[in-house]
Amino acid sequence: MKRYISYLIAVVFSMIMVSCNKDSFNYPPGYVGISKITTYPIITVAGQQYMAVAVGGTFTDPGATAKAGSADVKVVTSGTVDAATVGVYLLTYTATNTDGFSATANRYVAIYSTDATAQNNDFSGDYARNTNGSIAEWTKVAPGVYTVFNPGGAPGTNLTVFMFNQTGYKIFIPDQIAGGSPTSSTSESTTPGAPGTISQYKMEIVNPGYGTAIRTFNLQ
Repeated sequence: MKRYISYLIAVVFSMIMVSCNKDSFNYPPGYVGISKITTYPIITVAGQQYMAVAVGGTFTDPGATAKAGSADVKVVTSGTVDAATVGVYLLTYTATNTDGFSATANRYVAIYSTDATAQNNDFSGDYARNTNGSIAEWTKVAPGVYTVFNPGGAPGTNLTVFMFNQTGYKIFIPDQIAGGSPTSSTSESTTPGAPGTISQYKMEIVNPGYGTAIRTFNLQ
């Protein structure tokens, strides 16, 4: 019996040694087994992601940089900005690592024209949708130009758009790409509050992910 047990121990020990000899961890640089390690690019957008320039002014793209680990990666820019034409423009920065894996980042540029009746308005603030209390956050970035986070008052959204107030108390979302989809508004109306402010506004958000209901928001 002792000889049998000794034989089993010898067999098990031999199997362990063979297994250890087969599992080599001396992989070539950049590999784990047969799998190649890749480091995805990370893009850093210089300056502000949302920029506003008065029509007829000069727009200079601050650009972007990218790295994959410690290595610099070339950034390619697509899209153009026409500073002579009012609207919202999208610039996309793309960086591709040596293994062909890409990353992208965006910049949004508003070219605006705001008349004297709206120059001094300030509609910035939090507006709650009347049906669910979800907040649309307005931030003034230039005369008559606002970024609005959660413009549709939809809980859980991560959408930001440019909102224009070109004259008086009139507002609208100009045609733009937001969250990867074409976005604008229609059926807009406002209720003035204190001078230069609004206490309520209504609009329909034109976006493939939204319905056709007119949404009402009240200043908090």
